[in-house]
Amino acid sequence: MQLMLEKSAAGGGLREQKKRATRAALAEAAVHLAAEHGAEKVTVEAISAAAGVSVRTFFNYFDSRDDAFVVIDEDAGARMRRAVLDAPGELSPLEVLREAMAAELAEVEQQHELWRLHAEVLHASPHLLARGLGAHMAAEADLAAAIAERLRGADRAGGAGGADGAGPRAGLYPRPLAAVAGAAVRTSVDHWSAHQEEADFLDVFREVFTLLAAGLPAPSA
Repeated sequence: MQLMLEKSAAGGGLREQKKRATRAALAEAAVHLAAEHGAEKVTVEAISAAAGVSVRTFFNYFDSRDDAFVVIDEDAGARMRRAVLDAPGELSPLEVLREAMAAELAEVEQQHELWRLHAEVLHASPHLLARGLGAHMAAEADLAAAIAERLRGADRAGGAGGADGAGPRAGLYPRPLAAVAGAAVRTSVDHWSAHQEEADFLDVFREVFTLLAAGLPAPSA
């Protein structure tokens, strides 16, 4: 799944909003500086100065300089897990992921340029790209674990067998579902980026998930 950049500071108490805004400012400064100068030439001091905070403040939010370049929204995983577990029971797992991801991607159009620069920064630096891929895999595994937990709860409620039983709720199901959903996000972003004048991003995103739900039928001639 496309790495989630920091969302805006909306939501939560005033202190939490300020913390999220500061972290977002640091992440954005890191990406812009790395895109302009190369990540290896950017210092923590430069990132902090660009964001208008002290170096000490930088290390309140990131353990290292490279963490700022990877730009993971640390809260995104918890928000998506909660959304998966709290979604209405009548929704299918794919629908649950669609709604959870749509909420996280609501600001794609506003963040598009930053996402583009972020991708350039990672691809220009092999060790940052490796860290980004590792973070992506960990996030996908966490999402799959949330799906598995939801399915186990549904099985218990329905009196069915556990996650080790046969059928679509068996252990193999959550991980490929999370991977397919992540691929749907990347496809949606790539397509919308190349055809921004044709549709809003979330319309493209939902169309991709409609195709997945239909089993990816071949388009008519």
